[in-house]
Amino acid sequence: MLPTESSVPAERAGAGAGAPEPCAPPARRPGRDPVPAVAAAGAEDVTESRVLLAEYDRIKEEQKTRIGFRDNLLYFTLAASTAVLALTVESGQTHLLLAVPVICLVLGWTYLVNDEKISAVGHYIRDRLGPRLAELSGAPGAVFGWEVYHRDDARRTTRKRLQTAVDLFTYLVLPMICLAAFWCSPAVRPLLVIVSLTETLALAVLGWQFLRYADH
Repeated sequence: MLPTESSVPAERAGAGAGAPEPCAPPARRPGRDPVPAVAAAGAEDVTESRVLLAEYDRIKEEQKTRIGFRDNLLYFTLAASTAVLALTVESGQTHLLLAVPVICLVLGWTYLVNDEKISAVGHYIRDRLGPRLAELSGAPGAVFGWEVYHRDDARRTTRKRLQTAVDLFTYLVLPMICLAAFWCSPAVRPLLVIVSLTETLALAVLGWQFLRYADH
């Protein structure tokens, strides 16, 4: 018996309904998918040389900031000490002279710490950072030539000694003069004498530290 026209579409429809549908591509899982090529290329750009150069820029910026702060401390110390001396002369209260050693001790120690950090940055660049970059780049000589060149000046030793003399005068001799003036004044009291002797001992330690780091 020949199939009727009405049965043919039904058979075709049944066959179409039983056929499997095409599968959709699986969703990409973020935790397990491979890294894109662009990200991999960006990761390859982070080399040791780039990291060391970035470190050099940062520590040089820190060194520059510390140099400016250190130099301003010297001027501020002289200005503050002069203000105390003027107030002492105007008021006639010689015990105010004991404030000068305190100012010089606090600002002098801050000055010395910043000066040591400035020198430490230079040593690190010359001894660690520069040689490592020269090794990576294959450069025949020093990478950061200025860090070595400015230390070869024949007059550098004289300048360092003069600077040490200025530092010692500002942070040691000047407050000691104020202490001597206080000891010779009629305002001497037992408690104030103990304070002045303590300041003298602290100033001696500070002066020794200045001499210790003078060659850095």
